[in-house]
Amino acid sequence: MSVHLIKMCVGIRSVDHLVERQADRLEQARQRGEVPTLRHVTRHMPRRAAELLDGGSLYWVIKGFVRVRQRLTTIDRIVNEEGRPSCALILDPKLVKTELRPCKPFQGWRYLAGEKAPPDATRAARGPAEVPSELAAELRALGLL
Repeated sequence: MSVHLIKMCVGIRSVDHLVERQADRLEQARQRGEVPTLRHVTRHMPRRAAELLDGGSLYWVIKGFVRVRQRLTTIDRIVNEEGRPSCALILDPKLVKTELRPCKPFQGWRYLAGEKAPPDATRAARGPAEVPSELAAELRALGLL
C-alpha cells in the first residue's frame, strides 16, 4: 500500500493561487533555459521514499483544509542554494482536488496513510456550482453540506 505526504501550503490563498504560482515557477525555469519541473525542496529526505513513489501524492493544506493533491514522481537528493544537503520532491503538474478535510497547523511534512487520505473530489462533493468554495468549506466543516 502506498503512503502519502501532507504539507501546509504556506502563503497560498486558494487552489487557483497555487495553480498560478506553479505556472509562474515553470515559466521562470523555461526562461532560465532549464527543463520546467515542479519541485518542492525540503531539508530532510523521507525515509519511506520507496512507498511514496509507489503511487503516493503530496496533499496540500490550504487555509486549514486539505484541498488538493499532486502525485509524487521522483525524490532527488540535492544541494540547496545554501550548499546544504536537501531533498527535492518532484511533482506531477496535474492538481487533483480532494474532498475538503479540516487540518490543524503543523510544521514540515507528515506521512499520511493511504486509507486516511481524503478521497478525490467528485462533482457532487464540491457542492452546487453557485456556492463559492470558501463558503462550501465552512458549510462542510459545520456538517451542513
